[in-house]
Amino acid sequence: MERDLRGRPAEARENKRRDAASSAAIVIIFLLVALMHLLALASHFGAADPLIWWQQRAYAADDGPGGNAVAPNQLLSPDLEDKNPAACLSRHEASRRWKPTQFPVPPYLVERMRRYEANHRRCGPRTALYREAIPRLWSAARNADHATAGDRHHTCKYVVWIPTEGLGNRMLSLVSTFLYALLTDRVLLVHEPPEMQGLFCEPFPGTTWLLPPADFPHKLDAAAFSSHSKESYVNMLHSNIIRYGYGDDARAQVLPAYVYLHLETVFLLTESVKLRLQNHTFCDEDHRLINKFDWLVVKSDNYFAVALFTMPMYRRELDRMFPAKGAVFHHLGRYLLRPGNRVWGIVDRFFEGYLAGADERVGMHVRNKQIFPVPPEIMFEQILRCAREHHLLPQVLATSEPPTAEAKKKKKKKKAVAVLMLSLKPEYHDKLHAMYYTNATADGNMVVSVHQPSHDGEQQSDARAHNERALAEIYLLSFCDTMVTTGWSMFGYIAQGLAGIPPWMLMPVNRSKMRADVVCVRPPSVEPCMHSQPSLLTCIAVRFEPAFL
Repeated sequence: MERDLRGRPAEARENKRRDAASSAAIVIIFLLVALMHLLALASHFGAADPLIWWQQRAYAADDGPGGNAVAPNQLLSPDLEDKNPAACLSRHEASRRWKPTQFPVPPYLVERMRRYEANHRRCGPRTALYREAIPRLWSAARNADHATAGDRHHTCKYVVWIPTEGLGNRMLSLVSTFLYALLTDRVLLVHEPPEMQGLFCEPFPGTTWLLPPADFPHKLDAAAFSSHSKESYVNMLHSNIIRYGYGDDARAQVLPAYVYLHLETVFLLTESVKLRLQNHTFCDEDHRLINKFDWLVVKSDNYFAVALFTMPMYRRELDRMFPAKGAVFHHLGRYLLRPGNRVWGIVDRFFEGYLAGADERVGMHVRNKQIFPVPPEIMFEQILRCAREHHLLPQVLATSEPPTAEAKKKKKKKKAVAVLMLSLKPEYHDKLHAMYYTNATADGNMVVSVHQPSHDGEQQSDARAHNERALAEIYLLSFCDTMVTTGWSMFGYIAQGLAGIPPWMLMPVNRSKMRADVVCVRPPSVEPCMHSQPSLLTCIAVRFEPAFL
């Protein structure tokens, strides 16, 4: 028998070699399977942003009625990922600059988003169903009820959003209209005037949210629709063109082709400013009638999403989508309002150039309302007082002399604080910059820099460049660690909602003393305020429960 050098039979040696090869093959197969599982997990958790999928796992937590929450970016559609990442850079990069959210995404909201996206792809512009819907929009009478009950199931319904007022008003009303579309299974179509072109990325995969102007039978701009429009729901109701219970009989055949819902604020200037909405705007019986129309046009200048929680017909669905009611804008705003690449370029350059290297970022937005303006020096004193009382910025000494050599030896590493000052006027930035440029900080361990991206002087809502700068600055403010904002500021509401961080909100000045009794407070929620309360007393049946707000 043939033996090796150690005296072992050659056959035994060959058997041992085969066993080793088999073991190695098993190990390799096991490693390949494990790698495939890891890649699958990465694909699942990082569908919206592969750069941060491992960070998102930390945010998943039990969310009460909504079940186990999912990662924050998972609200974005997986279908948007990697198809053309360069088309919307902010979709992939913004999440890395926000602080970790305290509001996990409810799984049911994700489910509703996927359902909405599928419906938008089915019914949106350039689809067969959309082409079928356009002739009905142009007809003198609505004929959606022409179909049999079986066919009616496939009919698409639309809500057309008309922008009005400043960019902040537009963003808040757009998110509110989208929430209404979610609740009513309508497709959101946006009128994009020249001053808004390219501001936002397309939010829905495989389709567009832009309504081609030529497809609508009337001019699409804010001036074309008002509370006096004959297509206004309230006017049609008062004129008996439509009535409660309509749609349950043959007369539904003669409903107008579309209905207009006017949700603009009515200003009542008395001793103080009072804001209200028209009657018949947030009653169940009115919305059951509005739902008979395939086409709905909405114009609003405020955040009316809050009012939907007062309506019994929507409460259950809203509770399922938003177990944390203070996170409605936080989730929907992050989903819907991603800046286009031109705007994101402004954001990226300014953040990297002036804010990224700071140990702490303090954002300040000052809006001096024209209705009851406050002198700039009084407003600046309010800002300093808020920052001082809540230790947002260091105190300064009445000297600009550097510390002595002995003091330098005892010092710790200096903390860099970057202040982002946002205002239409330059004086707040100039005064704060001069204060920290000229004077040393009291403890000597903090270095404060003050930055203002722009100061356009006046709001220019019809200028695209102005709107681009405004949107960029909203996002820059939302990336700050701490915020100081002015009450009644749509700009501030949006930044706090996107960030998920309650700001220090400057309180109105007591005009007899030209000083606020309490300079600033932190609101209990990051939700934007609804300035115009709907009149619920006009509803036929109201079960108003404050707990739902």
